[in-house]
Parts: sequence; structure tokens; C-alpha cells
Amino acid sequence: MEDLIKKAARDIVEAKKVVALTGSGMSAESGIPTFRDQGGFWEKYNPDVYAHIDTFFSQPEKPWQMVKAFDQQLRAKPNPGHLALAEIEKMGFLKEIITQNVDNLHQQAGSTKVIEFHGNLRRGVCLVCGKYYEWGEITLEVLPPRCECNGVLKPDAVFFGEPIPEEAFQRAYEASRKCKLMFVIGTSAIVYPAASIPQVAKQAGAVVVEINPETTPLTDFVSDYSIIGKAGIILPQIVHALKQLA
Repeated sequence: MEDLIKKAARDIVEAKKVVALTGSGMSAESGIPTFRDQGGFWEKYNPDVYAHIDTFFSQPEKPWQMVKAFDQQLRAKPNPGHLALAEIEKMGFLKEIITQNVDNLHQQAGSTKVIEFHGNLRRGVCLVCGKYYEWGEITLEVLPPRCECNGVLKPDAVFFGEPIPEEAFQRAYEASRKCKLMFVIGTSAIVYPAASIPQVAKQAGAVVVEINPETTPLTDFVSDYSIIGKAGIILPQIVHALKQLA
């Protein structure tokens, strides 16, 4: 692993244009349960009921019940992996983070160039007037919460049955085509269209490096090499190796 960490640091310096794709495994290290794994959120809340856009339009209180239960996890703090990515951005190498996560932890860690591919649960948007509300401005005492115009608020995240926001989609794929190195961190790489992003980078000539606790469908066919382990342990070591190269 030590040799791979040093290799990753050298590849970052050589590439200069680095993009990271992050998934729920990264936030799991902050105590936020993944959705699909054993014990994950979908075991308690059927996504076809609580996370589908059709349910939101017919029974908006149901998705908000799920979001309310998720509130405790939304108080989690960035872990060393989040902080390390923010540090690599400050060093001038990391140009974008494309995240599938909806928890705002990358921004809390100090990252400023974050593409929220699936939106952000720490915001709400009024379906009538379009006004946005930050999490602290939304009261969950009565569900669904409403705007000052009395319109229903929707969590600003992508529900099942909804398309990826056009701006996020275009930015993500543009960043993937332009990067010289892509890190794939904490994602199972089975949810599309996000799972196609590393393939786009690979086809454009980028080096693809996986950092995951276990192998994924990308490991044997897309990734140039994999560093098996937790992002909160590996990424700070990569930052340390980068500083030694500087």
C-alpha cells in the first residue's frame, strides 16, 4: 500500500488536473449510514415509497418523514478523508469533486469546487416560488414544511424518477473529459449515470485510481490501480506524500 500511495502522489503531481468522484462510503466514515448496504437506510425506508418523486407529489409528508429521520446523520462532521481532499484542492491539484452524496460534508471540510450530482439534503426549495432554504431555516415540526408563500418545500436532492440536474450533469461530464487523473472514492460504481463517469474519464485518456474498502465493477476493467482501504486513512497519507514531493 505504501508504494501505491507514493505512486498516487507522483501521478497527482504529473497530472495537475485531478477530479474526484465520491460516494456514500466516504460519508460512512463520518457515521452516516450508506443507503444500500446491510443496515443501510433503504432497509428502514422503502425507496420506492419514501424516495420516489411520485410519492412526493402525492404524499409529500412521507419523504419528509425520511428526511427528518436522516436529520441526526446530517449533523455529522467531515472526516480526515474530506479534509484531505480539501487540502489537495488548496495545493492546486484537485480541480473538481463530483459527489453522489447529499450531506454537504465536502463543503464543510473546505472544498469549494463541488459538483452535487444528486443534490443536497441540507437545502429545501419551494415548488411554487423557487425560494431556497438552508437546513437551519426549515422547521420539521409540521410536515411537509412550507415556504413563506405557503408552497410546499422539497428537499433539494434528486429523487427516484427525477433526472440529474442538467447543470450538474454537464459540469460533471465536462470535468471528467478534461481531467488527467480521476480518483474514485467510496462508491460501489453500480448507480447510473454516476457509475459511467470514471469510464468517460478513462476514454478521454485519464488515469483512474480507486480508493475503496473492497473491489467494485470498475476494478478490473476501468481502474488503472486500486488502493484498498478507507479514504480517511489513505487520503491523508497521499497528502503527506504530496508534501514530501513539493
